[in-house]
Amino acid sequence: MVPLKDKVVLSNGLFDTTRANIEAAGATGIDLPPSDALTAHAQFGGNMELKAFDAALQKHEGKIAFVVMTVTNNTMGGQAVSLANLTAVSERCKAKRIPLVLDACRFAENAFRIWQDEPGGHQRSLEDTAKAMFALADIFTMSAKKDAIVNMGGLLGVRDAQLAEKIRVELIRTEGFVTYGGLAGRDLDAMAQGLHEVLDEHYLEYRFAAADYLASALESDGLPVVRPAAAHAVYIDAGAALSHLSEDELPGQSLACALYLAGGIRSCEIGNLMFGSGSHRRQLVRLALPRRVYTQSHIDYVGAVGKDVAKVRRALPAMKVVTEPPNLRHFSAALAPVTPFPHFVDD
Repeated sequence: MVPLKDKVVLSNGLFDTTRANIEAAGATGIDLPPSDALTAHAQFGGNMELKAFDAALQKHEGKIAFVVMTVTNNTMGGQAVSLANLTAVSERCKAKRIPLVLDACRFAENAFRIWQDEPGGHQRSLEDTAKAMFALADIFTMSAKKDAIVNMGGLLGVRDAQLAEKIRVELIRTEGFVTYGGLAGRDLDAMAQGLHEVLDEHYLEYRFAAADYLASALESDGLPVVRPAAAHAVYIDAGAALSHLSEDELPGQSLACALYLAGGIRSCEIGNLMFGSGSHRRQLVRLALPRRVYTQSHIDYVGAVGKDVAKVRRALPAMKVVTEPPNLRHFSAALAPVTPFPHFVDD
């Protein structure tokens, strides 16, 4: 494996824990999404910006440890990556002998978008579309709690036989034997089944429809969302909704707290709390939709709570960090509102 100290990792958008591990190993993670990824409402807003990627390949030549393509692109509103864009990135990596890593935890959702929306997508089956994505990568990682529809576990795949052997040795030392990696047999069986079921086009069609329904409800009540809506979540543009707050006043966290106080809705800020002051990202709130859990009435309830919060969004307070760990602070930091929340959320 290539040592990561003083190296660079390029990506369309690194997941928060992926970035933390890269930085803990001494490398620098650089995201290169389209500049208008969250505002253009394009079909494939999760793409790598190829001009910026080409410039970064030249600027950091000799220092790039690997490239990560996250599908779908979680930090960019869960938007999909086109097969054409993934192919272009793969070709550039092969030409420069740089490993391409596919962060594939939502591969089926991404494959469905390609299959449905990319020109020529229906020329292959949904399963073959997914295979085409994996064929472009040298390595893939996958949190199976997403598109394998299981409670725990994950997958790691590599093409290089020598690297695979090194990983096996390390796995035995740290997790368990290579046939189970610390997982129970029932979890492995469920994962194998889930990887088949997740590529059912009707299942994915329903997932996208539910998310789109919620996105439309929130929009109609005055909460702007990232479009097209992802299947696994709806992303509210908290910075736009709470425009009276600056990025460092954490509008995403304020909105997330309001949703919880108003109706017990749990959500996740993806903004300056997650990525730090001065990150200059859009301030998002992710409303994740667990697989095979919510009914129509649940979705309607979330929309109703969103409507209540939207009515007082201009009165939602700035948030301040009280205590925080040295990294991944959004998991365990303590925060407090600078001024009280509107009265209705205290009932």
